[in-house]
Amino acid sequence: MDKLLEKIEKYILYAVIFLLPIAFFGISPNPFVVPKLAILTFGICLILLVRSVRIISDGKLDFSVGTFDFPVALLAAAYIVSAILRTPNKMEAFLLPGTATALVGGAFLYFLTNQLKDSDKKTLSTLLFGSAVFFSLFSLLAFSGIFSKIPQLPAYVRAQGFTPEGGFLPGVIFLITVLPLGVGLLLSEKQKSTKALFAVAVGVTAFALAIAIYSILPGRPSSPRFPSLNNSWQISVDALKESPIFGVGPGNYLTAFNRFRPLTYNRTDLWPVKFATANNFYLTLMTEVGLLGLAAIILLLISVYKTVRKEAKEQKLVNWGFAGIANLVSLAILIILMAIFPATVFITVLLFIYLSLSTKVKHTSLNLTTQGPAETTQSFAAREVASRFPSILITLPVIIAVILISIRGSRILLAEQKFNSALNFLIKNDAAKTYDTLREAIRLNPYVDRYHATSARVNLALANAIAQRATTAQKPTDQGAAPQPTVSDQDRQNITLLVQQAIAEGKATVALNPLRSGNWEILGQIYRAIMPLAQGADAFAVQTYRQAVALDPFNPNIRIALGGVFYSRGDYDNAIRSFESAVAAKGDHANAHYNLAYAYRDAGNTDRAIQELSLVLSLITDKNSQDYEVAKKALEDLQAKKRSEVAEGEELTPAQGEQSPEIKPPIELPEGTEPPEAPVTPTPSPTPDVSVTPELTPTPAP
Repeated sequence: MDKLLEKIEKYILYAVIFLLPIAFFGISPNPFVVPKLAILTFGICLILLVRSVRIISDGKLDFSVGTFDFPVALLAAAYIVSAILRTPNKMEAFLLPGTATALVGGAFLYFLTNQLKDSDKKTLSTLLFGSAVFFSLFSLLAFSGIFSKIPQLPAYVRAQGFTPEGGFLPGVIFLITVLPLGVGLLLSEKQKSTKALFAVAVGVTAFALAIAIYSILPGRPSSPRFPSLNNSWQISVDALKESPIFGVGPGNYLTAFNRFRPLTYNRTDLWPVKFATANNFYLTLMTEVGLLGLAAIILLLISVYKTVRKEAKEQKLVNWGFAGIANLVSLAILIILMAIFPATVFITVLLFIYLSLSTKVKHTSLNLTTQGPAETTQSFAAREVASRFPSILITLPVIIAVILISIRGSRILLAEQKFNSALNFLIKNDAAKTYDTLREAIRLNPYVDRYHATSARVNLALANAIAQRATTAQKPTDQGAAPQPTVSDQDRQNITLLVQQAIAEGKATVALNPLRSGNWEILGQIYRAIMPLAQGADAFAVQTYRQAVALDPFNPNIRIALGGVFYSRGDYDNAIRSFESAVAAKGDHANAHYNLAYAYRDAGNTDRAIQELSLVLSLITDKNSQDYEVAKKALEDLQAKKRSEVAEGEELTPAQGEQSPEIKPPIELPEGTEPPEAPVTPTPSPTPDVSVTPELTPTPAP
């Protein structure tokens, strides 16, 4: 029985490590991350369950202690504690981006792999390299365009840049680190037929690696872009000032990026992009897990350095060839690359796989049985249970935890699948199925802000559709009078209900992560969109956008949106101040100057409006674009107004986006629809930035 369970445990571990690099399927809107997390989580749970049964059956615990055990355990503990104490939305830590799940799961994989015999570890290396060969074949087929000619495949598979990791850069990191394993297997193999097979596999992997490296070269469409090392360092330092021990929490880097990125970031061409990771893995770790995680990774790197140095002194390369140190070479390459690039979920797990293949272990055994008195009236089964009570006592919590995690994980995956189906229905413009499927996803897992944010937008879109349809109906009036739009009582009731649901979902989005500016921005967009429908929504929109600004102080677009709310209700002084702060955050933002010009115009300051529109024209590089023509026409109108002193001009509602059709009388928002209480956060003020880089095309206010 023990041998059978040992084999089952080993083969499950083999399957997990083989499938991790190549797992992708459309269970989630992110088909690359969630499947890998699912395989990792359920695979480890299954191994732990089998191992628990094996311990109870055998009455003893066989385990191995490795070189890197303490720093790996400390690092995993740091992520768990930080996720519990610091990450506002736990689903971001454990589902998407799933940073905590990846690292803690990788640590478990390290300890479980250490229980294998040395011969089994060699088999594991072979399986990992075999998975890399399949990874290479998938990537080459996608690059050649063969997948794009198969219409039955999902769109993300038919893309030319497809890899099982979702991009060329993680593919480069994986293949360049696994290649030494393949070379080591090739050099250590004695049989000619197998050696030839390994040679072909190494060639295929090397060719796929060359294609991937070529694809990420500067200037190529797939060339990756990240924030600079200096910007990432400043974000990490400022985040540590607020929470030095535990950081901002795993999966919560985006919040730190919004709050702490320097003003100089707006002078780069990446300024509209928000990053969920730093320039490299170690700065991301330091930001998310703080000094505790930093201490753990430093201890781990020191242990790896000592191991590599010891192996070099013992001249293993001379004694038993490159194959003997191939694992250490792969580990060293990965550690260096993680200091240069960010790490995906799989790359993070790969670090622990290489650690387990490189560590030296000591095997030991612990007896977990008791001996009762020889003479007893108990049955044989009762005596067996009594003798194995210590093993049952140790494994029972593990079994309970595995069962609970499996049940909860299944609901999380089912909810993610429902959310993915809802998005597909949304693409097909099936409003009813989109609405119902979203509600089901939220019922299964109400802790994902993405679900609530999407539901808020769907409810708002349905309310707008009903209002649009209702206001197109014309009510007959007295002869000669203009027809008036009418809204039935049923339509008004439906609109009110949908608006309330949209606000409730927006508030739920904020509640799940109140420090995420994007969540407040979503709620602000909801209030702004219902301003023509609901009385008092403009005040709520102002309050909400101000909190979004506080959490993302150097984002000019949020300030433009806030100014747009002021502008739409005729508060031109506050609108001017908001647009001016957007200009201060980014001096070469053409749309900020464009909105500021119209606020000046309607405030009666025509001269300043002309100056701003002249600056807009200087910021637009494409003189044949529609944006240039719009700004030019606006400037000509203002100049004509100045000359004739006649108040003429276009009707403009800056930064408003699509508006709901106006209904009269407006619906009343009931108590409870006001924005939630804002968290207390420091609000840095952007300093004036007068630099002009005319390389951007403005997005003019509608």
